[in-house]
Formats: sequence, structure tokens, C-alpha cells
Amino acid sequence: MPRPSRLSESDAAERLTVLPDWTIRSGKLHREFVFKDFVEAFSFMSGTALIAQAMDHHPEWSNVYNRVVIDLSTHDAGGLTELDFTLAGRINRLAA
Repeated sequence: MPRPSRLSESDAAERLTVLPDWTIRSGKLHREFVFKDFVEAFSFMSGTALIAQAMDHHPEWSNVYNRVVIDLSTHDAGGLTELDFTLAGRINRLAA
């Protein structure tokens, strides 16, 4: 299955309008999530991991106690693709 191609900056900005709380930072989709505690944050990360694995598209992320920071980009495309925006939308639904 071919990987998606890199989006232009204007296409990425347009797609960003439907992703609440995500920004583009250093050429990557970026969002920080804050949860009640570590267990809730880790549960969210576990759910996200299952989604990402099914999509064969894996986030750059970090976790400190109740905070999860996620950055998305498609490395083999050299920037943002539709895959990043799809994953971000699924992550938003999981966090809701």
C-alpha cells in the first residue's frame, strides 16, 4: 500500500481547522493532553498505541505523570500527510 504524499502548508493549515487543540509546531501536528492522574494518562496512551499500530503510523510522544505530549508527522514523506490528520482525529475521539 503506497504511503500518502506530503501536504502543502496551506492544505495542512486547512485540515487543522477541524482538529480542536492541535497546532502545527516545528512542522509536526502537536497537542498536549492532561489527565486526572498517571493511570488515566497511561490508559490513554495504551488506547492510542492500539490505534496507531492498526494504522501502521506511530506518534512521537512523551508522558510525565498526568501529561501526554504528542507530535505527529510522516517521516518517510518528510512532513505532514493525511495520515497524520486521520490519526489526530482518532486520538481526539479517544480522549473525548
